[in-house]
Amino acid sequence: MELLRTPPPIRRLPLPDPEPATEVMAPAGAGFSAARRSIGAPQFSIRRMEVDGVSISYGGKRAVRDVSLPIRQGEVLALIGPSGCGKTTLLRSLNRLTELTATARLEGSIRLDDVDVTLIEPTLLRRRVTMVFQQPNPFPMSVFDNVAYVLREQGSRRARRRTLEPAVHSALQRAGLFDEVKDNLRHPALKLSGGQQQRLCIARALAAEPEVLLLDEPCSALDPQSTQVIEDLIVKLRDDVAVVIVTHNLQQAYRIADHVAFMYLGDLVEYGGATALFGSPREQRTREYVSGAFG
Repeated sequence: MELLRTPPPIRRLPLPDPEPATEVMAPAGAGFSAARRSIGAPQFSIRRMEVDGVSISYGGKRAVRDVSLPIRQGEVLALIGPSGCGKTTLLRSLNRLTELTATARLEGSIRLDDVDVTLIEPTLLRRRVTMVFQQPNPFPMSVFDNVAYVLREQGSRRARRRTLEPAVHSALQRAGLFDEVKDNLRHPALKLSGGQQQRLCIARALAAEPEVLLLDEPCSALDPQSTQVIEDLIVKLRDDVAVVIVTHNLQQAYRIADHVAFMYLGDLVEYGGATALFGSPREQRTREYVSGAFG
């Protein structure tokens, strides 16, 4: 049974003084080459999700240990850390994909708009907290039908193409793809470039009008030019949805994230603003990781 959605009152959180203007150079001494931040201070912050004391195990093996952090609309949160540190497991737990593994067990709580996600029917939850995966995975159908598929699934009956056009066009525009495909929306999606396919997958996710967008290494299979397009898009989207991205690319995390969570061996070692975490991390393990000492 679907949980009735009663929108909670919006809570606007006080923000620290704005970070320096855009185009700030990476801090001296950072363990990665100089990168430019093209993201300014967030204009507002609305708490959408709360991860509270979450631990996740597969069988007897602990993958995530006692993690707590907020996820806010108006901000991009980047999860970083070496392979196997638990960041993707944590990401997948936000819309209950982790529980599809029979041996998985989650302790603690994850709340969406103050409602425990275990009380929300999984299909409804995954419309509100949508995910885009590492490899672009468009459906073997037209560009239009890839986005329309989500809208038809949400409707009580099969809507006609003309009825769906405004919503499809809007999702493609929000994903920065509409101008490139508007003249041939019947074009097979699988014939788009890799970067276009990934933006189509983002458009498909946005068509559900989610509150949270989860991105699992969305640029790992893309060339630098397509990566920049996706990064610019992520920054623009943060005003509409809370964005959580898993990335191994430290420069990318520095360029686009408002806050960064560094994970190591299942533990949340450090969480803070991107410029502070990369420029003057509090924890020795964080300093070693961002300087390239391991990873």
